[in-house]
Amino acid sequence: MDKRPLMDMPNVQLPIDVIAIQRLLPHRYPFLLVDRVVEFEAYKRIVGIKNVSVNEPFFPGHFPGHPVMPGVLVIEALAQAGGLLTQLSQGTDADGKLFYLVKIDNAKFTRMVVPGDRLELVVELKRNIRNMALYHGSARVDGEQVACAEVLCAEVAG
Repeated sequence: MDKRPLMDMPNVQLPIDVIAIQRLLPHRYPFLLVDRVVEFEAYKRIVGIKNVSVNEPFFPGHFPGHPVMPGVLVIEALAQAGGLLTQLSQGTDADGKLFYLVKIDNAKFTRMVVPGDRLELVVELKRNIRNMALYHGSARVDGEQVACAEVLCAEVAG
């Protein structure tokens, strides 16, 4: 497999679609929470999109008659966007790599995310520490912040 950075490959450019995202992350339905990457700056920043559909598997139980995306999944989406930032920056795919969310700090939820929302995931790399990365993420809907957190992810050999 070609190991050049994806952004240098002639057939991959912004936006990055879900097929390319699946090359970069091991997550699959129903737990892949980033549909598209629309901005990318290596080792600095990424902006991803999650289109929130009424067909999401968590809505029937959270909450019946008043569907709300669980906050923990909004944070997970930010962590996945952080993983995409790292993978794209390093120019590698998900083969043999697993990253685990190991710490969440300063999580705040300011608005509910509901079916029909377009969740914008803005993630900045704060620092790399050996096999770990610390990110600051902000989730927005229509330009309004709905959640934010600092997340620490660690790579574990797969």
